[in-house]
Amino acid sequence: MRILLRMVVALLAAASCALSADVALAAERCIGMAEAPGRGGTPAIIRTSFREVNLKRTEVRITYVGHSTFVIESAAGIRAATDYNDYVRPAELPDVVTMNRAHNTHYTDVPDPRIKHVLRGWDPKGGAAAHDVTVSDMHVRNVATNIRYGGETYEFGNSIFIFEVADLCIGHLGHLHHTLTTQQLAQIGQLDIVLVPVDGSFTMDLDGMMETLKTLKARLMLPMHYFSPYTLERFLTRARAEFEVEIEARPTIVISRATLPKRPTLRVLPDR
Repeated sequence: MRILLRMVVALLAAASCALSADVALAAERCIGMAEAPGRGGTPAIIRTSFREVNLKRTEVRITYVGHSTFVIESAAGIRAATDYNDYVRPAELPDVVTMNRAHNTHYTDVPDPRIKHVLRGWDPKGGAAAHDVTVSDMHVRNVATNIRYGGETYEFGNSIFIFEVADLCIGHLGHLHHTLTTQQLAQIGQLDIVLVPVDGSFTMDLDGMMETLKTLKARLMLPMHYFSPYTLERFLTRARAEFEVEIEARPTIVISRATLPKRPTLRVLPDR
């Protein structure tokens, strides 16, 4: 009996030691992660966020954040944000931002200093802005256009930014105030996707914007710069006579050349 009791006590002690060792090891692992050296010898903090599935080399992810801001993301993880401003911003810091100066909802004077490429659609020194930037698997360039206020024209105050990624050409029309010249159309080239302002007043009237879209002949058009369901529906009512119209439930789409619509289509993305 005494021998049996000693065996039980020995087994309990061994289990206790094993449990203590496991707890100590777990604590050591947790401390090791929390106190792992970061930059400058400070503890490293690993921030996580929800990421959608990885893109194929032939795919691009487009998310409508709101107003005139989209995030365009490549397979290499490069993110570009259009008409980056102080009011509507993407959750994750972009690598590239483009801006236009028609209103302060289309630009900021104080972009985050961590953004590597800040592309203004106007030249603060005068003249036309000129950008031609390649970041990993994304190429960004611009075509300067004019803006109009009170009947006056201000040359080169806006830019159409063109993103070449995943074998697609994506054009963001910015705060476009006029139909495009033959020279501008030649500089733009053939667009596959157009991000188009559809307010019908602050940018261009509906006739002018419809003419522009028919001239560009893109297979996919994503509306932006609409201020209410009424404004959006007014444009869509007009557009249905010329294009297919689709309404998405989510603000994000993944698109490739193979999955472009067969005929020109307007696809509405809700605000993020």
